[in-house]
Amino acid sequence: MKINNVKKIAFQGAHGAFSDMACRSVFPGVETLPCFSFEDAFAAVQDGRVDLAMIPVDNTIAGRVADVHHLMPDSHLFIIGEHFQPVDHALLGVKGGNINDLKHVHSHVHALPQCRNMIKELGLQAHVHADTAGAAEEIARMNDPEHAAIASILAAEIYGLEILKEHVQDAEHNTTRFLILSLEPEIPEEQDNVITSLIFEVRNIPAALYKSLGGFATNGLGLSRLESYVEPNFQTAKFYCDVDGHPESESFKLALEELGFYAADVKFLGAYNAASFRQKVR
Repeated sequence: MKINNVKKIAFQGAHGAFSDMACRSVFPGVETLPCFSFEDAFAAVQDGRVDLAMIPVDNTIAGRVADVHHLMPDSHLFIIGEHFQPVDHALLGVKGGNINDLKHVHSHVHALPQCRNMIKELGLQAHVHADTAGAAEEIARMNDPEHAAIASILAAEIYGLEILKEHVQDAEHNTTRFLILSLEPEIPEEQDNVITSLIFEVRNIPAALYKSLGGFATNGLGLSRLESYVEPNFQTAKFYCDVDGHPESESFKLALEELGFYAADVKFLGAYNAASFRQKVR
């Protein structure tokens, strides 16, 4: 599946969620499919109902989305791209509503603390919802001027709500990293500016992780991400890593060969061009 041929893409959440915005940003004009859970979004790609899925993996404030990394190894899906989506929260009320009449605010469990200053300033009672767009949809259904939602401007357009205040998040750098998943890998032809993602399990030997990573260092390959995941029996640990290198380069092949001496069950998750956002923040 070439990115230019995408006709439908899945995301977790309701229409108007920031995941929906991310899909529309990367694939303007492409139909987006809302899914109840991450598993449902993965399944939509696996059974051919959509071409791709867009899944959040990390946020500059809330941290990593742990469920995704546990799902990926057995999903048989591949990462073919990444996207960094700014999270710009807005306070949404019913049509004709007034910010001074508000008593309650509804949103996702992560969005509410990201807007703590505004909530405190207005003296609102917070209510947790499954996602920001779902909260906006609920406010539209309730049609109560005392209730508002913290969600995207896109959600306001979709559910016919009034934008009572924009940019209500406490931190300006609030950004979410998304991965684009496909049934087939799409390895970039050019070897520059490429990230290769892997998951591996270290062998039960002293300094196994140190030795596993040594091959990347000696071959001049940096790691832009390294995270650990403990198995249910607490006997072994798995590591997810993003390597700054092309999987077909000689340096990467040598590093992977050395990794094999100290790690087991090495799984290739995909190779893709690094997003231009990375250059902006360096």
